[in-house]
Amino acid sequence: MNILISSAGRRVSLVRAFQKELKKIYPHGKVYASDANPILSAACHVADGYFKVPYLSEPDYFDVLIEECSARKIDLIVPTIDTELLPLAQNRSLLEGKGITPLVASEKFVGQCRDKREIHRFFESHGVSVAKEYTKQDFQLPMFIKPIDGSRSVDTYLIRDKSELTEYHFENDKLMFLEYLDHDEFDEFTCDLYYGKDHELKCIVPRKRLEVRDGEVYKALTVSNRLVPFLQEKLNKVEGAVGCLTAQFFLNNSNASIYAIEINPRFGGGYPLSYLAGANYPKWIIQEYGENKKIEKAFECWESNLLMIRYDDEILVHGYNG
Repeated sequence: MNILISSAGRRVSLVRAFQKELKKIYPHGKVYASDANPILSAACHVADGYFKVPYLSEPDYFDVLIEECSARKIDLIVPTIDTELLPLAQNRSLLEGKGITPLVASEKFVGQCRDKREIHRFFESHGVSVAKEYTKQDFQLPMFIKPIDGSRSVDTYLIRDKSELTEYHFENDKLMFLEYLDHDEFDEFTCDLYYGKDHELKCIVPRKRLEVRDGEVYKALTVSNRLVPFLQEKLNKVEGAVGCLTAQFFLNNSNASIYAIEINPRFGGGYPLSYLAGANYPKWIIQEYGENKKIEKAFECWESNLLMIRYDDEILVHGYNG
């Protein structure tokens, strides 16, 4: 079995986790990486091999992807960024026809996750509260503004005073005016959820976000809290969900209220903490998609109160001439 981590970028820890787990089951298996600029991707240099792909917006993206995967006998694609999820889901049949499985949720569910209003409706249909959305004529301050299709905290605003509002906020139809959930009252958690091929929830690891840079967590703590039984009840089965999903929630410090924020149906940048805590999603993926094994529920397989403090490291490439 050979695996591709696509849009690998800085996902060094994720590549290494898949390498470690793949070698245990398939000693000759390889973990490849792809990127639009692989020579400048740290993850590509630690992978067993890498190749360059066009940007997703280019018409030959899938032609190149299939050709490169076929040449390396790659069986499974593990995506890592939001923008590639919907194209992979839409081209599932094309890829599977070439013997390549994209580890991505159904087109319908990915579409829901990519639209913040749709994912709010999804949560509400499962009995999970979300922040109230205001109209642009009737709102309360402070409030939080974010785009319906955004990622990595781009184009987000905390508005405390009317003087901070501009014409852009009112004229941009993609911007949502939302009830503000104060960090003095709420703790923010990112949950790594694992869904099997049967679309059933197998594991939940809540990670308390202690420090975030550019939308990616740098300091985090695993916490076994009320999110685990709550999500077991509310999101036990989600049609179309497979593999690792990264979901954000706010927990009130003084009462039992839980608010859902969003779901990204892919590995998040902070997943290495869950892996190191014992939630071995790469192993389960290899077992499900390589050995066709059914994954059993494992809600207590990981270590609580494990603190992760990330730091920058170096990858050296000799002979680079630009």
